[in-house]
Amino acid sequence: MATRTALRRTARIATPSQWIRQSSTGGPGGQPQARRSLLPLLAGAVLVGAGAGGFWAYKTYPQLAKQKGEDQISKQPEKAEILREKPRKKSRSQEESNELISPQHVQMKHSHEHPGVYAWGSNVGKVAAPDSKETSIKAPRRIPYFDGQILRDLKLERDFGVAVNEKGDLVQWGVGFNRDTPTPEVTLRGKDITKIAVSRDRVIALSSNGQVYSIPVAKADQAFAENTPNSHSSWSIWSGTPNFTQHFRTLKPANLGWNEQVVDIKSGLEHCLMLTSKGRVFSAASSTEEFPSRGQLGVPGLTWQNRPPGPYDQPHEIGGLRGFKVKEIATGDYHSLALDNEGRVFSFGDNTVGQLGFKTDLTATHIDTPSLLPVNQLYAGANLKPKVTSIAAGGLNSFFTVDATKMQSKSGSEVMPASELGRVVAETWACGSGIHGELGTGKWLHVSVAPSKVKALSDLYEYDEESNTVSPIRLNRIAVGSTHVCAVMDNVHGGSKGGPEFGNDVLFWGGNESYQLGTGKRNNTNVPVYIGALDGDSVGAGKMDGELGRNRFQLAPRARVNLLSEKGKARKVEVEQRVECGRCVSAVYSAV
Repeated sequence: MATRTALRRTARIATPSQWIRQSSTGGPGGQPQARRSLLPLLAGAVLVGAGAGGFWAYKTYPQLAKQKGEDQISKQPEKAEILREKPRKKSRSQEESNELISPQHVQMKHSHEHPGVYAWGSNVGKVAAPDSKETSIKAPRRIPYFDGQILRDLKLERDFGVAVNEKGDLVQWGVGFNRDTPTPEVTLRGKDITKIAVSRDRVIALSSNGQVYSIPVAKADQAFAENTPNSHSSWSIWSGTPNFTQHFRTLKPANLGWNEQVVDIKSGLEHCLMLTSKGRVFSAASSTEEFPSRGQLGVPGLTWQNRPPGPYDQPHEIGGLRGFKVKEIATGDYHSLALDNEGRVFSFGDNTVGQLGFKTDLTATHIDTPSLLPVNQLYAGANLKPKVTSIAAGGLNSFFTVDATKMQSKSGSEVMPASELGRVVAETWACGSGIHGELGTGKWLHVSVAPSKVKALSDLYEYDEESNTVSPIRLNRIAVGSTHVCAVMDNVHGGSKGGPEFGNDVLFWGGNESYQLGTGKRNNTNVPVYIGALDGDSVGAGKMDGELGRNRFQLAPRARVNLLSEKGKARKVEVEQRVECGRCVSAVYSAV
């Protein structure tokens, strides 16, 4: 190739034909002889040119080849590393896929496999963390004593905690129970306790057969009672004549009907309510420190001075509720609520901050007769027919949920579309004190003059894939502490067709002076907020408006799971998670 190039360059200088044409036309005289005399010269010139071209090619080719080889070497890509294909992983199981896409599914699975109790908030009474010297527990923490246990019930106060284990035995702990050894301890066995409530200094316990017991909180008082002779006597701290042999008292309503028994109990700081299977309600004193005097017993004019003969804590039937079949009861510190099967709410007791749902009256700070709460007035002119579905109370607050059904206007001025008729709107209402934000309405109020709607928990809907319908999201439960509140939503749990399982959404609001909201911060909040998942994972903390991560805390719904017994044998049992709000302390526990 190089030789041919060199030859072409020589020919451009003077080709043989050019020389011939020049000789034939420009030679002297134009004679053929002159042309013949040039032929040897032309032949020599050609040979000389060829030789020069060959010499140039001989000298240039090795250099060009060397340069070309170096350029090829420099431009040659690096040798790629050969990676052999790894064996393909087997396709993920449905459970692995669920765990990968849903942090809530992992929460549900973990809660079922590892039952126990989480607590946070004030620890001055060694309730949230009995083995810790910390005064506040900022995030949910397990109480080791209850690891692997499922409970029937649990209640918390700042200075003591009470629980009922799976066997129906009573467990107590905290400095209010035993200042020297505040760790959990079984204090009452063999009574098959199903529910408990707590007052300022007593535990009110309900057994499976309807018996109601009143037990001192302090272990010292229990020991004192056990060493005292005689029994079945009226004892109170004011009389100074303790005369009973056991460390509990029996509270038995009089004149119960055939097969009628107590099915539910609630307690404030000084009083308790008892609901029977026939819808009757009884009230009694539940503390030895002070006799109820703010109308919370629902018995007009009843005081310590004019109480009837007999034990100071004898039950009294609430006459103002006769004729109404009550299905639910609730108590705050000094007030009471009752809900009948027609959706009517009655309230009585202290009303200094409007916790009864009525405007406060400085001349009459309490109401000692059950009074009907005018719920219909809250929906005046709204073309909605309300019915109260649940009630809750605690501290200085009351809450109730309403199912309001859309109806056609009686005046006919507005025609409602047929698709809207009969549609149910689920709403939540609150009344009482809101200075710590416990109303959840976004406002800070000392006193509420009327019930206020909790908008963050009202008018919510979700699509149910199984029924192919849009349904309202109601509340599963409201737990009310002294200054903070928790709402458990009754949302769809998922799990259809083997998909991921979801739990009940949980939201907290109100006072947070002891970190009882579980947000990890100490500021109060007047609107419901999510918190992070248990076990210290706070990724999901945020407001309800969407400013949160995926891993927010949810309660595990009821499910049938395998648990190991004390002897190491597997057994099937139905378990769910429940939340409890006490006095500046909160807890989540696995419940049977």
